[in-house]
Amino acid sequence: MLVPHEKAVAAAIEALENANVPSDHARLQVDLLVEADLRGRASHGLMRLPRIVERIGNGVTDPNTTGCIEWRGNVAFVDGQMGMGPIIACNAIDQLMQRVETAGVAVAAIRNSNHLGMLAWYAERVARQGKVLLAMCTSEALVHPWGGRHAMLGTNPLAIGVPAGKTPFVLDMATSLVSMGQIHDYALRNAPIPPSWALDAEGNATTDARLAKAGSIAPFGEAKGYALGIALEVLITALTASAVGRNVVGTLDSTQACNKGDVFIVIDPIAQPGVTESIERYLDDVRASGLVEKPVAVPGDRALATRAKRQRDGLELAEDVWARLQSLANQQPSNQSA
Repeated sequence: MLVPHEKAVAAAIEALENANVPSDHARLQVDLLVEADLRGRASHGLMRLPRIVERIGNGVTDPNTTGCIEWRGNVAFVDGQMGMGPIIACNAIDQLMQRVETAGVAVAAIRNSNHLGMLAWYAERVARQGKVLLAMCTSEALVHPWGGRHAMLGTNPLAIGVPAGKTPFVLDMATSLVSMGQIHDYALRNAPIPPSWALDAEGNATTDARLAKAGSIAPFGEAKGYALGIALEVLITALTASAVGRNVVGTLDSTQACNKGDVFIVIDPIAQPGVTESIERYLDDVRASGLVEKPVAVPGDRALATRAKRQRDGLELAEDVWARLQSLANQQPSNQSA
């Protein structure tokens, strides 16, 4: 169903404020979730908000903290203190943005935080300020190794944001063929998934999204995607001292403290005149290298086109997602803890 953009934003903010999330934190979290829905990424959109509220209610997410940072050289080791993922990440990135003005590069290694959401949102925010961002994180073990039959590593997404004239270049990709959030979205809509996407709990290929939720999803690009995914798994774990593989929990449930890791690298590029314009012209040349009636897409193009359409026409939300969101928005605020 279509829901007007402003109406969805208002309901989501009210739902979080009813759960005792500070107003500025609620707006930041909602901005991220709604941006995902605007770009056609329902798996990272408002369907996740009820779980955020449940995690706050269950005491495994602290809506107030911005985390604790310990600097070692140009590396910020961040204890997220069970805070909301975007709040912890944005506070860390703000600190990195200040450090790179003199250091040129700065890194944040985050542990004990919560789900980050769509990494493109962070990459674009940084790139629009003239800096380069590399972002990566682990997740619960949802992906089977190439040739394996059971989940052993996370979807482990990677994002890159680069200033490029008027519109930054933004890559945001999981190292899985799809995200588990997409599987959940298909399950909510009772829609079949393609046979190459996932295995069931017994390690057999399935088109039933409900069975896939209990199984594992495929790495992208066969052996190469698997290799990149497992490399990110061990790299992020080493930098953040977070849990690894099947020991990672807390991104898909409402009761367990989240123990995955996040890494952000901010780089201040050389201030050479004309570089971003040169990148912009190059990307336009890439777009023009296909057929006239079917130009080549640069990463992010389809998402931005979808965003423009949905800002105009409204967000496409599953009926039960919108009903749950309205219910949370209409609830009485919970009692503040003493």
